[in-house]
Amino acid sequence: MNTKKIKLVLSLTALCLSVSAQAQTGKWPDKPITMIVGFPAGGPTDLAARTLAPALQTALGQTIIVENKPGATGTIAGAQVKRSAPDGYTLFVSSIGTFVVAPHLIKSVAYDPIADFDYISLPFQAPNVLVTGPKRPERTVAQVLAALKENPGKLTFASSGVGASDHLSAELLWQQTNTTGVHVPYKGGAPALQDTLGGQVDFFMTNINAVLPQIRAGKLHPIAITSDKRSPALPDVPTFGEAGVQGMEVYGWQGLTAPKGLPADVKKKLSDVAILAMKDPATVKKLQDLGITIVANTPEEFTRFVTSENQRWKNLIIARKISVD
Repeated sequence: MNTKKIKLVLSLTALCLSVSAQAQTGKWPDKPITMIVGFPAGGPTDLAARTLAPALQTALGQTIIVENKPGATGTIAGAQVKRSAPDGYTLFVSSIGTFVVAPHLIKSVAYDPIADFDYISLPFQAPNVLVTGPKRPERTVAQVLAALKENPGKLTFASSGVGASDHLSAELLWQQTNTTGVHVPYKGGAPALQDTLGGQVDFFMTNINAVLPQIRAGKLHPIAITSDKRSPALPDVPTFGEAGVQGMEVYGWQGLTAPKGLPADVKKKLSDVAILAMKDPATVKKLQDLGITIVANTPEEFTRFVTSENQRWKNLIIARKISVD
């Protein structure tokens, strides 16, 4: 075989090997991506997923399948995602409860929130707002604190469940003001809201977007908000800091994650697309009208945030002796 033929055979062999390797590895993404959501359809976590999914689908050129797998504060879905391959074809959208609260309350949680997930971006967050029903006279933080001190361990605070951000907000308020109240957990935010409206419970400290319609209709009275500055959705409602109670910054948040070990280029592409999606003017307006704050941070920023939140809520849970029993 002459030199020219040898070179041709070698070139064809190299080309075949290259094509074969590409066929085996593919170029991500070359098939549909599943986005698992740790909560039912219709809630804030589902809203985060369905806000991100269309943008990811358009940018990546692949179908994004949103799959709701609710149960046990998102921990059932979290355990499933942990066991999934870190190849970019399984994404996970869940909340503060899944990542930094439930692991300190539920002994059977089958994942480590720091070690078992890659944090891609935190699209948005929403502060909580303390509200009273129509039968309560309080309209300021000072009046609420006075009522708590006059009736120690008697006034009731609703929550959507043990360990939810509304529960932790109440516990934090009692800790920061040396007061006590009665925690009344419900199986979700809807029944807690109904009993607050009906006067069966005294107070409710829940996500601002969950109660904005009732506040605007005059059915609930807002007292203070758990953000570091006032919300454009409730500009007349002070922060707890303004009202003299420090350390009350609490946000309910939902994040985009994946199983630990995501390839760096895949993580960057997902993060870039998620951040861009949250800068869309129509999306920004829609969410801000709901009282939601856009964050859209990087994987590094999100990871630092989760680490800080994990320690913060672990400390509160221990200090307040909070348990699911």
